[in-house]
Amino acid sequence: MIGLLLLIPIVGAINGIGWMLASLDNLRRGDERLAPANLDHLGRGIRLFAVQLVYQIGLTAVALVIYVPGLVLAVHQGQGSANAALLALAIVLNLVGFSIIALGSLALTFALPAIVLATDMGGVGAGLQVVSVVRRCRVNVISTLIAGLMLIAAGFVGTLGLILCGVGVLFTAAYAYAMQAWIVRSFETGSNALPAAAA
Repeated sequence: MIGLLLLIPIVGAINGIGWMLASLDNLRRGDERLAPANLDHLGRGIRLFAVQLVYQIGLTAVALVIYVPGLVLAVHQGQGSANAALLALAIVLNLVGFSIIALGSLALTFALPAIVLATDMGGVGAGLQVVSVVRRCRVNVISTLIAGLMLIAAGFVGTLGLILCGVGVLFTAAYAYAMQAWIVRSFETGSNALPAAAA
């Protein structure tokens, strides 16, 4: 059912995020069942959706600040006699812009469990407190790395249905959200275990 709801543009994704958070609540209570599959999760998902959107917009804006001048340089050099140094600079700026997107997206993937937990506990403002999110990621670096790698795997599983048979994405995308709930819960218990042991 969640897979079918994910077909609704934007609303489906917001509901899927809320469903993941509701499933996370179940895991916190020791209940390994998934949350009910319906549209009741929109209110819960909108906050995390907004936080993720702000991070993506910020990352894209930083990359565009570097990429656009390189693009303008390349276009300008293509309209007449090209200066090799300026053309090389344009290529370097374009590569740096793409690198920022790639590495920034990877960093956001690894920080996602901390972002989810901050937003879930304290709202949009807490999710956007970059220093707190980074601090939470650094509490237990091993948990952060494992959670990030598992989120990459979950993302791969989510798109696997699209790659294999197209229609299968209805099932694999919903399964990826369920995996995310488990991954975030594992990160939460792993990052909470270290301070408790140190105290």
